[in-house]
Amino acid sequence: MPASPNLNPYLRIQNWLALALLAVGCSVMAQPSTAAAPHPDQWTGIVSYVVDGDSVWVRPLQGGKPVSIRIDGIDAPEICQFGGDTARDAMKRRVLGMQVVIEGRSRDDYGRLLARIMLDGDDVGERMVKDGYAWSYRYRGSAGPYAAQQRLAESARRGIFGDSSALPVYPATFRKQHGSCRR
Repeated sequence: MPASPNLNPYLRIQNWLALALLAVGCSVMAQPSTAAAPHPDQWTGIVSYVVDGDSVWVRPLQGGKPVSIRIDGIDAPEICQFGGDTARDAMKRRVLGMQVVIEGRSRDDYGRLLARIMLDGDDVGERMVKDGYAWSYRYRGSAGPYAAQQRLAESARRGIFGDSSALPVYPATFRKQHGSCRR
């Protein structure tokens, strides 16, 4: 667009910026979407594999590869620590092969989608803590989102909190002492 000799220089800059923003907006809108793992949107899928008490793989109903998901707000025992197999088995019984709703939030350091998983309107993470198979995830001094459910599970001696022969160890503490199970 030719510049008019009578056009204010600030108005010319404003017009140029408007055209540049329009071009950027059009190019962003033309980008292909990632249908396999909408993030952080809500989507539905089938749980295809249970890794442990707080990690699963979910195949999106709209197609695509399964998505690795770390359940947000909980920390279940490591597979190689006391209660790890029990927590994984509880998760399998609850969600394996089931249609769930995923509410993605962000990605963790391992590239897994941090998400809330809903099964028939029930928060799977909250249920794992209530049943004593996971802790409410502690972060920077916070007791976590399911602290009340954890206190109830501990006082009722449910799940891993019910075995008097072994004292349950918070998974982050276990990893600091013993390292990861996946070496």
